[in-house]
Amino acid sequence: MKIAVFGTGTVGRTLAARLAELGHDVTLGTRDPAATTSRTGPGATGAAPFADWAAGNPGILPATFADAAAGAELVVNATRGAASLDVLALAGAGNLGGKIILDVANPLDFGHGMPPTLLVKDSDSLGEQIQRAYPAARVVKSLNTLTAGLMAYPARLPEPGTVFISGNDSDAKDTVAGLLADFGHRDVIDLGDITTARGAEMLMPIWLRLWGALGSSEFNFKIVR
Repeated sequence: MKIAVFGTGTVGRTLAARLAELGHDVTLGTRDPAATTSRTGPGATGAAPFADWAAGNPGILPATFADAAAGAELVVNATRGAASLDVLALAGAGNLGGKIILDVANPLDFGHGMPPTLLVKDSDSLGEQIQRAYPAARVVKSLNTLTAGLMAYPARLPEPGTVFISGNDSDAKDTVAGLLADFGHRDVIDLGDITTARGAEMLMPIWLRLWGALGSSEFNFKIVR
């Protein structure tokens, strides 16, 4: 497929590289492609300079969000949850209509320090907000309960564990489930329509505390049934 990955941080880079490895035509969406490709310093979270990553992934070219979305069949939202709606607005509703939006972002609020809280919860979710903002798009929430490396390479764990899918469109969910299977995910639970994204996003508080308790983000949930 032709896939646009929005976000040049660790999650976006990791998913873009994995999708390209699997044979997809991947474009990396960013605000300013020239500025992005010229970055030689480490990222905000200590990630390697973008220029170094780009040199190792020459087949993945950056483009504006609008240009990346226009040529894509599927858009991966790997941006910061607090900025996701603004980023998608830059892509433009016309470029998102009919497209699958795989939303892997979490609406984290770092305004009160660590660990972050959620900007939206209980009666709404980021996945729902995106679907309301772009009703002609087909939003699927998934992979937000994993660290980036395990999203793309679940076999790094002895037991890959469980991932979840939420969305209103069954065909879009089937497409995403196929990608998850290609990544190596073997236990995928369809939670239901996009309102069920609330549950997946509200796993983040326990995920963050598990990260602190374990001293590592290399873990996953497993639903035993």
